[in-house]
Amino acid sequence: MQSRDGKWLEAAGLVLVRQRPGSAKGVMFITIEDDTGIANLVVWVKTFEKYRRAVLGAGMLGVYGRIQREGEVVHLVAHRLTDLPRELRGVGYRDHTFPLPHGRGDEFHHGSPTPDPRGLPKGPQPRDMSIPICISMQSEGEDAGFQIIEGRGLP
Repeated sequence: MQSRDGKWLEAAGLVLVRQRPGSAKGVMFITIEDDTGIANLVVWVKTFEKYRRAVLGAGMLGVYGRIQREGEVVHLVAHRLTDLPRELRGVGYRDHTFPLPHGRGDEFHHGSPTPDPRGLPKGPQPRDMSIPICISMQSEGEDAGFQIIEGRGLP
């Protein structure tokens, strides 16, 4: 929602989540989604009681409310809620195909714009390299003690 704080607007979407935490003093939080994104609804106790059936039973919900914006956090405070069962039934029926974004599984059918890095040959990895170290001990003379002698890496 890009609208400014305090602006009235209408929105509709599929109900994703309903939350009524015990610590919220009866306030219900609903998340709805449409083809443009998600919206977070705040339903105060009086509004909840007035539209109880729609709030608890709707799969698709229409809402009229006021934008509440605090920094990046945006909520739509509901004043009127509507159950939209006819619109929900029509969601699956379209006169044209609905384009879906393609994931990695679709690369087999559609080809990938870039080579998959998992299929490229791998070069030497740091974990595959080793440098043998020899430790020798001299027990006599000025150089008595341990001496570390580095060797060459293995081919």
